[in-house]
Amino acid sequence: MKVFLIMPSRVMARGLEGVFHDLGEFKIEGIVSDISPREEVMMKNMSADAVIVDPAVFAHSLRAVARQQISELTDAAVVAFPSIFMDEETCRQYDAVLSLYDSPAEIVHKLRAAVSVPKDNAASECSELSAREKDILICVAKGLINKEIADIYNISIHTVITHRRNITRKTGIKTVAGLTVYALLNNLIDPSSVE
Repeated sequence: MKVFLIMPSRVMARGLEGVFHDLGEFKIEGIVSDISPREEVMMKNMSADAVIVDPAVFAHSLRAVARQQISELTDAAVVAFPSIFMDEETCRQYDAVLSLYDSPAEIVHKLRAAVSVPKDNAASECSELSAREKDILICVAKGLINKEIADIYNISIHTVITHRRNITRKTGIKTVAGLTVYALLNNLIDPSSVE
């Protein structure tokens, strides 16, 4: 299986490369230290089964949506290998989370599990939107931007982004137009209320 690494630390990247070389099950497809437009093009054209990312490559304010950004570039499983603290909510967005303290066998086991999850089941496993996610979806379908939604519900913009990421993950729909159609088809909004 092929793996693509996004890691600012060459030490961590080389350590994983050594683990994969010793075990012979995974092959490194590429290693980059950040996500720039050049690397995004590379990721779109790769054929990796998994992307292993250190969330430290993202600015603190973007870590909650990091997985979604990578998922827009590739269908590969997205696995976190954090060199920094990550809260549970952020960890849950990834297909797996590796630890610096995992043994080589544990790393391979977690990667195998992440890669073997069928993509079609990822959205259906938890396709039921929560009440707050439905509220956010309605606002998105009405054409409101993240700041306006945050003001309405007195929550942070980052919380709105997290809810939107969860809605996208659960529905499998990435565009505002698609989410609007979803809201209409599920009778969450009245057709006359859409701008």
